[in-house]
Amino acid sequence: MDLSNLHPPEGARRKRKRVGRGDGSGTGVTAGRGHKGAKSRSGYKRKRGFEGGQMPLHRRVPKRGFHNPFRVEYAIVNLDTLSERFDEGTAVTPELLRERRIVRESRAPIKVLGRGELSKKLTVRAHRFSAQASKAIAAAGGRAEVLGGGAER
Repeated sequence: MDLSNLHPPEGARRKRKRVGRGDGSGTGVTAGRGHKGAKSRSGYKRKRGFEGGQMPLHRRVPKRGFHNPFRVEYAIVNLDTLSERFDEGTAVTPELLRERRIVRESRAPIKVLGRGELSKKLTVRAHRFSAQASKAIAAAGGRAEVLGGGAER
């Protein structure tokens, strides 16, 4: 046995099926598509969610309530997090929050909420602030700067 007489086992290599080449090809007449029906037609493409005529799942499942397509999901940051993660006098920006992995969402606008105490003087730049958070930042001697680009209402 050497490289000159190696060959694949019997039946491992099959010839490509040449469809639509007449009756002598073995796939004549219907060209391997069976008889009639949508799948036998040219240009057939199954619609997303199609289940063979059965009522599709997205129509079977009951839907309730109102789902606002324009709802803005904010990435939430609380005062206690800012207090423990940043030093006095730091300018806290959305980029810095993402860099330090305090905020995971890469595109979401940031809202600062008032949970916890803030004893450090920080300049916080975010898209929204709760009333309690902006009061607490001002009371600690810092500034709360509202950025554009979030959903302003």
